[in-house]
Amino acid sequence: MSESLIAERFGRQITLMRERRGISKVQLARLAGVTRQKIAEVERGQTTVALSYYCLVLSALGCELEVVPSRLPTLEELQDVFV
Repeated sequence: MSESLIAERFGRQITLMRERRGISKVQLARLAGVTRQKIAEVERGQTTVALSYYCLVLSALGCELEVVPSRLPTLEELQDVFV
């Protein structure tokens, strides 16, 4: 999976979290201590945005990052575990 696709999905999840909380981009920017433009870049999943900005936004939303596999293992891969 490409880094741009991962960043895009991450930005989409941040947008959904913000919208579910009923917070505007301007409000989130104030809470995170960044500009509204930076929030827009984060939500678009721009790969040029430093990870520290993503962390500020997640913290302002009361969320944390969890890394999960992008796909489930195949039966062959699972068999190797139990052999």
